[in-house]
Formats: sequence, structure tokens, C-alpha cells
Amino acid sequence: MPLVPPPARIPFVLRPALWIARRLTGKDPLPARLLAHAPKAAIGAGVLEMTAAHGPTDLDSRLLAIARIVASARAGCPFCLDMNAATHARADVRLTRAELDVLVACDRVGWESWPTRERATALYALALSSTPVVLDPDLRVMLASAFTPREIVVLASTISQVNFWARFNQGLDVPAAGFFDDGVCAVAPRRPEGSAA
Repeated sequence: MPLVPPPARIPFVLRPALWIARRLTGKDPLPARLLAHAPKAAIGAGVLEMTAAHGPTDLDSRLLAIARIVASARAGCPFCLDMNAATHARADVRLTRAELDVLVACDRVGWESWPTRERATALYALALSSTPVVLDPDLRVMLASAFTPREIVVLASTISQVNFWARFNQGLDVPAAGFFDDGVCAVAPRRPEGSAA
């Protein structure tokens, strides 16, 4: 149950975008409906979504999926993880169930044997989705040797986009929408800051 209900009436200007989101995802786009409370924010979020990196023209689809899944898992957003993990079986992504498991677990050891670009992508997504953001020297070297400057910017913007949605969805208690198997992609509830373990 979200923190606030969607507005009873969706502004006319937002209705086509909601229809498109429903058609593309096959699900009711609760985050988009909630944004209808603030049409300017909805339009801004829509522009961010439309211009986000999509493979293969921006970067390999598999790398983008790795970045999105790790960022979703690290940020702890059930909706984001549910949506992004659902892409794992697409032909242009081809993540195995075992690979998906280590991504969802943010298991650095599990990434050690991966090709450099994939390992660097996962580590970068983990670093950019943590607070504070810390890029250790080894990761900087790995990124610079494995990616062009443009590709690094595409990765950073993709990871940042996931973090925008993660914070928005968490702030409004948006649940997973059933894009993927909840048993695989369940996110452990986070304890509030300062609470006892």
C-alpha cells in the first residue's frame, strides 16, 4: 500500500504517457500514477525515462541490465529490482539464473571470475548506489581501462536513473508489481537509521 493514493483524476496531459507505460510494461504503472500529483515532476521523470540509455546503441544491453539490477538491489527498492530483474532472460541480455542470483545478492566474490567489463559495471553500480559514494583507485583504473569516457558516462547516468526511481518508490512505499518472481527478487526490509539491529 503506497504512502499516498494516486490522484482520483489524472491530468489530461499525462494520460497518453500512462497509456504507453501500461502498454510497454503490461502492468499498471503505480509510480507514474503517483507522479500525476505533480505534473511537472511527472513530465521531468518521463523525459528522464525516455532518454535513458537503452542497448545496444548506447551500451551493450547485458551491461545495462547488470548496472540496473545491482543498483536496484543495493538501493533496496522492491519495485526497481522486480522490474529490472525481469529483463534477465531477454535475448539481448542473457543473464543466467546463477548470474542473476549473485547480482541480486551484490556478491562481489561471485563477480570475480566475470569478464572485466561486466565486473566493473557491477562494482560501479554498487559504489554509485551506496552512501557515501566512494570510487576506490582500483575501480577507477578498471573503468578507465575497460570503457571509453562516453561509456562511463552512460553507466553513471543509467545507475543514477535507477537510484532516482528507487528513492522515489521507497519514499512512497511503492511495492513490487509482479514483473518477476518475488521469491528471487525479494528485498530484505531495511531498518530505519539509528534503529537497533
